[in-house]
Amino acid sequence: MTIQPRAGILDIRPYKPGAAEAPGIAEPVKLSSNENALGCSAKAADAFRASSDQLHIYPDGGATKLREAIAREEGLEAENIVCGCGSDELLQLLGKAYLNPGDKVVQSQYGFLVYRLVAMQSGAELVSAPETNYTTDVDALIETAGDDAKIVFLANPNNPTGTFISDAEIRRLRDALPPSTLLVLDSAYAEFVRDANYSAGIELARERDDVVVTRTFSKIHGLAAVRLGWAYGHANIIDVLHRVRGPFNVNLPAIEAGTAAIADRAFMQRSIDHNEEWVAWLRQQIGGLGLEVTPSVCNFVLVHFPAEGEKTAAAADAYLISKGLIVRAVQPYGLPHSLRITVGKEAENRAVVEALREFMAS
Repeated sequence: MTIQPRAGILDIRPYKPGAAEAPGIAEPVKLSSNENALGCSAKAADAFRASSDQLHIYPDGGATKLREAIAREEGLEAENIVCGCGSDELLQLLGKAYLNPGDKVVQSQYGFLVYRLVAMQSGAELVSAPETNYTTDVDALIETAGDDAKIVFLANPNNPTGTFISDAEIRRLRDALPPSTLLVLDSAYAEFVRDANYSAGIELARERDDVVVTRTFSKIHGLAAVRLGWAYGHANIIDVLHRVRGPFNVNLPAIEAGTAAIADRAFMQRSIDHNEEWVAWLRQQIGGLGLEVTPSVCNFVLVHFPAEGEKTAAAADAYLISKGLIVRAVQPYGLPHSLRITVGKEAENRAVVEALREFMAS
């Protein structure tokens, strides 16, 4: 008899990352994974290379050097930080630690796909709260969570919509949830947000024992390949995460690269400036083609196409691929008529707009 996994495991559809290949094109432009258009900090790359003579040595299991660097740069307490193999791992560890079969997990309507994976891996039920104008609706989240949600996952700003809600709204949400509900604030794109009403949630997590914030090195720091993230929260939550993580869940090159990256504020600022210029340009240019573009504070834009006819999202995607331009179809998020386009280098941004111009005119 074939050995069977736990009930529900085979119902999970593995996460599918953004495509990287275009048939027949040797060097396509990848704008499908929200990677940093400027690459990574040269200091981080140097630190990564310098670690190569220590590959035979186990890393520090607590990633102490990295946690202290994060604490120093972010004004936090190192003991309230835990690092992981990307923020994805930290989200999964939270599910592993706090969810039981049958528990209710809540997300906003167009929440990050990993939240569903986390729920299903634990046998929990994921329920989505409707959004308003592709933006989290706090009242809907509160109603959906009720008094029995075990975890509420909230990406702020959100992927794939690029929208956010204010610190005041986050606090209103937390105040309305029961103390037995853990609020997980996924702030992967926090560094890109310039709005004064925004907060990544760090202060709220410092004040309360029922909030945890996750962050990543994949976006602003351009270290997607090394898989590195961190979480900040109350000592009780951090203690639990340390108990369920692997003993060496962050590798040595990642620790070294991350330590250098978090201190390179000049590279971060260049990334922010580049994004601020080109995300606005993409929205203006694509909107000028007659397409709806959701206002975004992230390093991508969500573009909406007609549901019927010759100018659908699927047709646009195929046309862009034929030109060697790879963007992200977001049908798995419940957005079959939209495409998500990452901010690239200047030439890449201009190329994708020109290709969309040709597509709309054809």
